[in-house]
Formats: sequence, structure tokens, C-alpha cells
Amino acid sequence: MRAAIFYGPNQPLRVEEWPDPTPSHDEILVRVAACGLCHTDLHYIDHGVPTAKRPPLILGHEATGVVAQVGEHVTQIQVGDRVLLPAVLPCGSCLACRTGRENICLHMRMFGNDVNGAYAEYITAPAKDVFPLPDELPLVEGCIIADAVTTPYHAVKNRAEVRPGDSVVVYGCGGVGLNVVQFARLAGGIVIAVDIAEEKLEHALRLGATAVINPKQEPAGVAKAVRKLTAGAGADIAIEAIGNPATMKDAFSTLRPGGRLVVVGYSDQEVALNAGRVMYREMEIRGSLGCRPVDYPRVIELARTGRIEVTSLVTARFSLEEINAGLDTLREGRGIRSVVVME
Repeated sequence: MRAAIFYGPNQPLRVEEWPDPTPSHDEILVRVAACGLCHTDLHYIDHGVPTAKRPPLILGHEATGVVAQVGEHVTQIQVGDRVLLPAVLPCGSCLACRTGRENICLHMRMFGNDVNGAYAEYITAPAKDVFPLPDELPLVEGCIIADAVTTPYHAVKNRAEVRPGDSVVVYGCGGVGLNVVQFARLAGGIVIAVDIAEEKLEHALRLGATAVINPKQEPAGVAKAVRKLTAGAGADIAIEAIGNPATMKDAFSTLRPGGRLVVVGYSDQEVALNAGRVMYREMEIRGSLGCRPVDYPRVIELARTGRIEVTSLVTARFSLEEINAGLDTLREGRGIRSVVVME
């Protein structure tokens, strides 16, 4: 099969022949339809973040496809079924999994990190972990549900716990941040979107933001602008979807006393926050990673019934041979979400 291979940091992916994977007795073989391009891949390629499995490795963790073969013990899935592959595979038996927090499984495996991913014509996956994709959802655009849509759902519902009437500041209106906007609006939040790109702020308004802020146009700072929009109180919740210590600190500054900061963006750098304010004002700081398996069918149904937008968020498609050009669009912040389509 053809696949885009990661050989190490600071070098382009190489599209070449790779052995076809073979499913074990409890796995399925999926012919990949599409796989979303994600900033996580750039952490490996550009920033030297090590993968759990040493290269060479196939990246890609946001995939849909059609079942091509099933293992001998698989009965609930048939050849020809349309499926969505979750980004992370939980073990099902550790303390986190047993307490309903499979998204932070102590032994999790991630496609394109612990095991080969979906920038390839074929991929194997445990049958127990995949989800059927309804006919109403397109295979290509539907692939972003695997991460760029489900991760924001978990952040908004389970970590931010947005309630009707909550003022919610969303930092970053890329592929993840815009879906945070969608879900915060769906939960009844009054959403204030923050980004330096006017085009992305326009998308945020279309997807449900009540107000937008461009930090470049706020010399007095975003926190002051947020207070003006919240009758001087500050936001109930701030969700950072960029992964920058500076914007995490800035997001924290927009909160009212007793407010909650939820960090969705990844960074390996330290963040300096005022500990006195955290204690004296009972501030909350929460991390948010991925999505629990139990929530995937709910997100898929929200997309199927049109309660959230998915298709319009895919603004560029690339063939497997064009994957490095696709990664360049990600680096440059162009569009909302790009996907690699297997022809």
C-alpha cells in the first residue's frame, strides 16, 4: 500500500510503498477514505516531540473509511461498513477506564504515535473501538469528527461544564477552537471568540459567537474588552485552544472571581499564573484531552441531525502525494481544517 512515512523531525513525510497491515482475530482492516491534518502531527515533525513508537512510523489519527476485512472473532462489524476511527484507543481495564475517564487511559494507544496511523491506504483497528458512520455524513469531511470535533465536545461538556447563560471566552478559532464555539453555543453559552485572523473571527460569528475580539485591535488588552462585554464581571469560563503559554495566561486574566480556565491546546512549556489569585478567588484550572468513547455516538448524532456543522469546516483537500503541501497550510494557518483524501 501507499503511505506517508515519518522518518524523524525536521524532514518531510515520504510517500512510499509500505507493507499491507493484517488484522488480528479481534481487529478490522479499514480502507482509509480520508484523514484530517492536525497540529499534533506538526509537534512531531517540526518541534521534535517524540512519538511513542520510534520512526519510521505512519502518522495520522483522524480517519474514516470502509471495512475491507474483519478478524475471525469479529461479529458486530461487516465488510463494507462505513466507520469512524477514534484518535485514541483505551485499554478498558486501568483505573481511569474503570472510572469512566477512558480519554486519559493510563495505557492509551494513539494512532500515528503508539501505532501506525491513517496517512495510508489501509489501517487496522480493534473492532471494539470503532464507530459506525451514518450514510447522511460524508466519509471525507466526516473524518474530522474523530478529533477536531469530539475533542471540543469533551472540553465544553465535561471539562468546562458550560451551562445556559455562561459567558465563555474561546481563545483560538482554528479547527478545534471553532468547534469549541459551536458546542459552547449549543450548550447555551454566550460566546466571545478571540483570534488575530479576521477571517476566522467571521467564521466564529457564523457558528454562534455573540462577539469577537481581535487582540491586535485592543491596545488595552483582551481582559478589558471582555469585562466591557460582561458588564464588568469578566467571563465565567475561558477555553484556550491554541497551545501557547502567553494565551493561556491571557485567557486566565479574562475570568471573573471563581471562574474556570480550560486548557485544550498543547504546549510543553511552563505557564506562570498568579497563585494568590487562584487561591483567594477560588479560580479553577482544568486540562482537557480528547474525548471519552461514550461521547462519540452523541457527537456523530449531533452532526447527522445538523445540530453542528462538519462539512463546511473542511476547507481544503489534498491527495496522499500532496500531504506535505497540506501540512504547509496547517503551518501557515490557512483555512479551517484540511484533510488528506485517499483516491
